[in-house]
Amino acid sequence: MGKKIKMLFVSLLMLQQLWAQQGATIKGKVQNAQGKPVSGASIIVEGMHKGSKANQEGAYLITALAPGTYQLRISAIGFSSQEKQLSIGEDSTIVLDITLTESSNEMEAVEVFGQRNKQPQKLDALTRLPLKPGDQIQSISVISDKLISQQGNLTVIEATRNVPGVYTYARYGGASESISSRGFRGIPILKNGVRMHTDFRGFGFITDLQSVENIQVLKGSSAVTMGAATDLGGPGGIINVVTKTPKFVNSGMVSLRANTFNQVRPVFDVQGVLDNRNTIAFRINGGYERSGDYHDVKNVGVEKFFINPSLEWRPDEKTAITVEMDYLDDSRTKDVGTVNLAPGNKYNDIYKLPKGRFLGFSSDRANTINSNYAVRFRRELNEKLYLRGSYYYSAFTNEGIRASLSALKSDTPNNINVSQLNLQRRSLGHDGYRNDKNSVVQFDLVGQNVYTGKIKHTFMVGVDYRTSKVNMKNYNSFVVDTIDVFKPINNKLNKTYNFTPSGETNTTDRSTGVTVQDVIQVNKWLRLFGSVRFTTTESRTELNANAIRESYWNPLAGVMFTVNKNINLFASYTNSTNPRTAQYVDINGNELGNERIDQIEAGFKSQWLNDRLRFNLTVFQINNRNQNIQAAVLNPSTGVIELKNYYFKGGNDERKGVEVEITGRVLENLELIAGYAYIDAQYKEHTTFVPGSAPNNTPTHTFNAWASYTIREGALRNLNLSAGVYYLGDRPYNDWTQANTNFHGIQPNTKPWKNKAYTIVNAQVGYEINKNWGVRVFGNNIFNAVGFDAYRTSYIDQIDPANVAAAVIYKF
Repeated sequence: MGKKIKMLFVSLLMLQQLWAQQGATIKGKVQNAQGKPVSGASIIVEGMHKGSKANQEGAYLITALAPGTYQLRISAIGFSSQEKQLSIGEDSTIVLDITLTESSNEMEAVEVFGQRNKQPQKLDALTRLPLKPGDQIQSISVISDKLISQQGNLTVIEATRNVPGVYTYARYGGASESISSRGFRGIPILKNGVRMHTDFRGFGFITDLQSVENIQVLKGSSAVTMGAATDLGGPGGIINVVTKTPKFVNSGMVSLRANTFNQVRPVFDVQGVLDNRNTIAFRINGGYERSGDYHDVKNVGVEKFFINPSLEWRPDEKTAITVEMDYLDDSRTKDVGTVNLAPGNKYNDIYKLPKGRFLGFSSDRANTINSNYAVRFRRELNEKLYLRGSYYYSAFTNEGIRASLSALKSDTPNNINVSQLNLQRRSLGHDGYRNDKNSVVQFDLVGQNVYTGKIKHTFMVGVDYRTSKVNMKNYNSFVVDTIDVFKPINNKLNKTYNFTPSGETNTTDRSTGVTVQDVIQVNKWLRLFGSVRFTTTESRTELNANAIRESYWNPLAGVMFTVNKNINLFASYTNSTNPRTAQYVDINGNELGNERIDQIEAGFKSQWLNDRLRFNLTVFQINNRNQNIQAAVLNPSTGVIELKNYYFKGGNDERKGVEVEITGRVLENLELIAGYAYIDAQYKEHTTFVPGSAPNNTPTHTFNAWASYTIREGALRNLNLSAGVYYLGDRPYNDWTQANTNFHGIQPNTKPWKNKAYTIVNAQVGYEINKNWGVRVFGNNIFNAVGFDAYRTSYIDQIDPANVAAAVIYKF
C-alpha cells in the first residue's frame, strides 16, 4: 500500500512538471544600467498570481502561459519598478531582457493616493465589486501606506484627516478612536473586513499603523453590502483598516523613531519569496512603542507591542490563498481630560491645563488586547469569472481603571456649581470589562466583462454570515478626594481600592445577508448600477429568553454618464435600515417596525494628466423620515407637554452637504491632496431635539491639504519636503433638547455651547541618503494650536501641542 501511494505521488509530480512545461514561455535577464545582474528581482504577471524571481545571474523564467496579452510588473529594492505589456502566441517563447534604473526615491507605483488603474487591496471587503474607487457609484477615498509613512501618522484619526468630511467624534481619554462622517456619530471601523468593537455608538478601537497597507473610507450608506444601520450598514459610512500581506518581493525595513514625548518606537517589515517557482511568500511586520504624552507626568503614557505575520500561496496562476494574523497588546493612560469652568455649563470656558498637570491618577490605565485573523482565497474559473471566499475572526478585550471628575455643588437646590468650578470631586472606577468576538464568512461569485449581446456586465452574487458575541461586566466606584484644578495635583493613590462586580451582560448577534450587484455598461457613455440585499438578523441577551429577529431589503440604484475620457457624472439612491422591535409600539400597542434612512448622492469623478490628478465632487442628502418618535402630549390640567410611553411614525432628521476632493501628482515631483466638506445636519422634526439644531460634535466645515515635493536632481537629490493643514470647524459639544426631555443628563431646553474650531499645521523633511538609509523629521502642530475634542462634558481631551519626531530607516 505504501509503495502504491509513493508511486501515485511521484506520478502526480511528473504530471505537474509536464503540465508546467506546456504553453508559452517568457524568459530573459534583469540588469541595472551598468549591465550587472539584479538578483532577486520580481517579475509578476498581473492578475494571474504567476511570476518568477531573478537568480544570481539575473535570469528569470515564466512558463505555462496561454496565448494572450499580458502585463508584467518588474520590481526590486533600490530600483524604480517597471511595467511591460506583451502579446504571446500558443507554445511560443519570448525573450524579454529588462534594465532597471537605480533610485532610492523615484516615483513609486504606490503614490499618496494609492495605485493608478488598480483596485486597492481588500477594497472588495467593503464594495464586493472589482472596480477602482473612481468607477464605483459610491464615494470612496483610499489612504495609502506611502502617505501614512510620509506624514508619520500613528493613529487612524490622524490618517483619516486626509479625507474630506471625516472628523473626530471623541477620543475617550485617548483609549478609543471614534470617527464620524456626514453628521453621524461614530461610524464603524473594520480591520480587514471585520469589526473589532461592536458597540453601535462607534467607539472604534486602538490599532497601530505600522502594519497597515491602506485605509479605505466609504462615505454614505454601506447597507447594500453590510446590513443593518445599527451595525455595519449605517448611513454615515464605514472605514476599513487593511493590513499588509506579501507582495512576492524580497525586501525588508527597520526603523527607529523618537519624539519630544520621550517616545521610543522600533518597527520592522520583512517579506520574501520562499520557493524558486515564486508560489509561496511571507511577510511579517511589527514593533514596540513606549511613550509619554504632553502632560509630562511620570508613568502617564503608552506602551504597546504589535505583530502582523502573513503567508500567501499561489499553487497555480488561477489560485491564491492568503492567511494572516494581526495582534496588538496596548496599555495606556486613560486621560480624564480637563473641565469646563463656565457656571451652569452655559458657555465655553474650557480650562487649558498647564504642562505637568494631570487631573487623574498615574495608575489610570486602559488595557486592550485585540487579535485579528483572516483566511482568503480566490479562484479564477475562467477569464471572466472568479470565486472569492474569506473568513475573518477578531477577538477584542478591553478593561481598565480610571478617574472621573464631578464639580462640587455650591448651589445644591438648583444642581449648579456657581462659583467654585475649579473644585472637583475625584472618583476612581473600574472602566468595565468588554470582550468582543466577531466573525465573518463571505463568498462571492464575481464576473467581469461578461456580455449579454452588446451589453457588458460586471456583477457579483454573494452571501455573508456574521456573528458577534459580547461579554460585559460592570463594577462599583469610589470617591477618593477633592482637587483644585488651579493647583498642583497629587497623582498617586494613597491606598488600595478593591472593586466588586455590579452586573454582567452577555449578548449574541447573528446576521445573514445575500447581495446581488450588477454594473451594466450600456454603451461608451452610459453605465447603470443596480444592487439589492436581503438581510436577516437575530439578537439575544442572557436576560431575554426569546431571540429578536428582523429581516429587511436594501436596494441601490445609480447611473453614471461618461462625458469624456476624463469626466464621469453620477447619481444614486440607496437606503439603510434601523431594526426597531417590540419596545416601540403605537397607542394601540402595535409594533411600529423598522426605520428606513434614505440617501441620494450625485456629483462627478474626474481624472486628468493620464490619471495622475483626480478631482471629485459629491453632493448628498440623507433623510430619516421613518423614525419611531416618542409621543409628546399637552396635559390640559398642568399646561406642560408630557412624554408618553407610546410612539408614532414620523419626524425628519436630515443631513446634506458637499464634499470636494483633489488628489494626485500635479508635477513629476509634486504630489497633492486637498479636500473640503460642508455638512448641514439638522433635527428638523423631532419631539426630543430642538428643530434646526445639529447633532453633537458635528462641524459645518472641514478642510484638509497636504503637499509633498521631492528634489530629483542636483546636490539635494532625494530630499523630500512636505507640509499640510487640517481645519476642524466649531461644533456643538452636546445635543439641544426640548423643554420636556431629559436626555443623557442634558439641561432641557439649554442651547449647547460650541467646541471652538482649530487648525493643525504639520511638516515633514525626509532625505534618502542612499538606497538603504534614510531619515525623516516630523514637525506636528508646529504653530502650537490649542484645540479640544470632547464627549459631551466628559473626556474633554486637548489635541497634542507642538512636538517634533525623528525616524531613521534602513531598507534591505
